[in-house]
Amino acid sequence: MSLSLRFQPLTKYICPARILYNARFPYRTFSSGDSQEKTVRIGCASGFWGDTPTAAPQLIHNGKIDFLMFDYLSEITMSLLTAARAKNPEFGYAPDFVLFAIGPYLNDIKRKGIRVLSNAGGINPEGCAAALKVAAKKAGIDLKVAVVTGDDLIPVKEELITARIPDMKTGLALPKSVHSMNAYLGAGPIARALDCGADVVITGRCADSSLALGPLMHSFKWLPEDYDLLAAGSLAGHLIECGAQATGGVFTDWEKVPDWHNIGFPIAEVSANGSFFITKPPKTGGIVTKGTIAEQMLYEIGDPRAYILPDVVCDFSEVKLEEGQDCVKVVGAKGKAPTDSYKVSATYLDGYKVTAVCCIGGPKSRDKGMKTAEAILKRCRSIFKLLKLKDFTRTHIQILGAEDTYGNLKRSGDGPREGVIWISVHHSEKKALELFSREIAAAGTGMAPGLTAIVGGRPRVSPLLRLHSFLIKKEDCKVKINIEDAKEEWTERLKGVSTEHYSYDDQPVSEISGISNGSKSYTVADLAYTRSGDKADSCNVGVIARHPAYYPYLKRALSSKAVAEYFQHVFSPEVSPLDCVKRYEVDGVHGLNFVLENSLGGGGVASLRSDPQGKAYGQMLLDFVIKDMPDIDSLLQAS
Repeated sequence: MSLSLRFQPLTKYICPARILYNARFPYRTFSSGDSQEKTVRIGCASGFWGDTPTAAPQLIHNGKIDFLMFDYLSEITMSLLTAARAKNPEFGYAPDFVLFAIGPYLNDIKRKGIRVLSNAGGINPEGCAAALKVAAKKAGIDLKVAVVTGDDLIPVKEELITARIPDMKTGLALPKSVHSMNAYLGAGPIARALDCGADVVITGRCADSSLALGPLMHSFKWLPEDYDLLAAGSLAGHLIECGAQATGGVFTDWEKVPDWHNIGFPIAEVSANGSFFITKPPKTGGIVTKGTIAEQMLYEIGDPRAYILPDVVCDFSEVKLEEGQDCVKVVGAKGKAPTDSYKVSATYLDGYKVTAVCCIGGPKSRDKGMKTAEAILKRCRSIFKLLKLKDFTRTHIQILGAEDTYGNLKRSGDGPREGVIWISVHHSEKKALELFSREIAAAGTGMAPGLTAIVGGRPRVSPLLRLHSFLIKKEDCKVKINIEDAKEEWTERLKGVSTEHYSYDDQPVSEISGISNGSKSYTVADLAYTRSGDKADSCNVGVIARHPAYYPYLKRALSSKAVAEYFQHVFSPEVSPLDCVKRYEVDGVHGLNFVLENSLGGGGVASLRSDPQGKAYGQMLLDFVIKDMPDIDSLLQAS
């Protein structure tokens, strides 16, 4: 049954950010009478499940937006939603979306003609849509809700296990204990649902940036072979998908970012030709600068020449940024043919884990904390032997506050006079970890002085879920769009190329010439911004020069070898750090992107570390010292 089409004209707005931008860049005009200048404004009100509900009203009431997107999902979130639905078939989606994010504002959204996109459906998008329709009925409004399904591959679990689908990194076969399994769908079905008149589109797993690309494909009628336009729209989505990270959140120069309590959430204003601006609602906190945007552009990507998404393969290496007042213009994204496969993220059960966190005070807190943790593990092992239980699969001890996360980079001294004991353990049997959990409290009277509290009380045992990523041919995913009980299947128009087509060789270090030496030393913090984040068990660290004059010195100093040696403590003993570090040059923003493979102790919920997603790696690199430089003031004057 085909769906009826409805054309909804886009509304043109002129916001204060545009006016301020024009003052800085007078060649840029905004003529509402010029069809070539038609733009679409997309706001992002959520970067993850748990983001602040204060974002939606600022964008709805003051953002002058056409579309509003909410991104909720991660591999960890999918596992949590799978577990929730196993307990209750009505669960499995992000209830915050209905209860707090848009539920209170449905009348305003409808009145302003704002259309909403969200992956809040998780593994139960139909349940999410049903809950939203109930809320709309209570609000007294007619809301046309579309649902995109087909990402959940659990219904074909047995045949995929039988096929021994290999993991993309390890080559290991898909295990029988698979817990969740979802393909990253693209923007095509979202665009189609909007073409069919949907006010709200709810999906399960999809590429985060697809939530922005879909509305742009719908609004500008971009075609599947418009690769450069699709890459530009994908970059716009990538820049806003993490919410306030584009507007000063987690920015290197955090001291310069005002009013965190009222930080503005990002808006992408996109033209039909693919150029766009990133801004935020007026009278909100945060900042939008070349630094905040460049940091976010390199966040959680691998090779910038081949960022593979379902609809297009993006090349961001020559993207250019121009800065206005809380407004940055972005141009230069290039696109290539998409692949013939979707990436699938599956999680599987690999025993159990528990983490105990205890505060400790007084002299030599580092030594006291380490001795306490080791004693707890030793006692548990004695109990395990009596009960004929196996030893821990893995253990991890850190004393937070003693710079243990820095490895051999930690500063010398007697250590802090207060700290936090972090003990995380992994075992194949839940019973063993329940015994461990009960042994933590005994340290308060039988071990080191100064143990003040167990954070959160006795720690709870939870399943340890590992990630298994693989590829599946697009035609093997039965993607469907359901709107007002009318269903249609979605099929990709382009066949696509193999993923191996984009397995480029590591980028060689470019020739660095014509730079002068000197006697000065500077840290990376003096010369660059940094941002880091995870993809499974790998972490990427983006480094962006604060000024083009610094870029050659960063390129010379931050070789793969130098970065591998600096971060050698984050890799397991059985791997060579140099074999795990890849380096890419991003000349358009005068940046470097490093990928540290197998550096997170398993990553996500499989890791036992206090930083399982590598969020602090970029901060660690700020202390890296670059020697033999001229005075940076003279560099700036010369440029």
